[in-house]
Amino acid sequence: MSASTSPTDAGRLEARYPVLAELSAPARTRLLQSAHWMHVPAGAMLFDDHQACEGFPFVVEGTVRVSKCAPSGRELPLYRVGPGETCIISSSCLLGHEDYNARGVTESDTLLMLLPKAVFDDMMGERPFRDFVFHLFAERIADLMQLIEEVAFRKLDQRLAALLLGKGRVLHVTHQQLADELGSVREIVSRLLKSFAEQGLVKLAREQVEIIDPAGLRRMAAEGKGAA
Repeated sequence: MSASTSPTDAGRLEARYPVLAELSAPARTRLLQSAHWMHVPAGAMLFDDHQACEGFPFVVEGTVRVSKCAPSGRELPLYRVGPGETCIISSSCLLGHEDYNARGVTESDTLLMLLPKAVFDDMMGERPFRDFVFHLFAERIADLMQLIEEVAFRKLDQRLAALLLGKGRVLHVTHQQLADELGSVREIVSRLLKSFAEQGLVKLAREQVEIIDPAGLRRMAAEGKGAA
């Protein structure tokens, strides 16, 4: 981690987050001078339940997966934060002076800039920055509402069918990875995939799912829509 900002780092940051160029000159200078840069390997935990939020992350490269975790170990993926995006869990914790209530893990090698809490508070006084935070906050809330609808009103087989679609004809993925995406357990997902295979919808191999009947999967996925 480095507390200094090189011209290259600053350029990459502003390329990902054009709103920074709209800040007042003093605000932009303070933001860049206070930046804490982090190079984080894939699979690293950035934050977890009940940890204090130390700052506001700007993702320059890579992806962070944010999930809600149960004591049993099951996880429900909430959203991913990529370059140019924000983490609403972090912003809500900073605005509400609360600890984290979710887990953030890097999915690939990640470069991010962490803006300290005190500087984040000052930046919220800058209208362009405040509008940026709240605009993406609203977008994330809409995504989470859709996720709630999926989990609450669609059966797991319908959600699995929808998950398999749109990723190409052959998916190189484990049953555990699919279960993690759905917030379920591997045994149930394996049973559903076996049922899909028996119906001729997919063909299973080790760490691989081949789509045989995409139209059939689409029909299954569509059955859950509008059921609420």
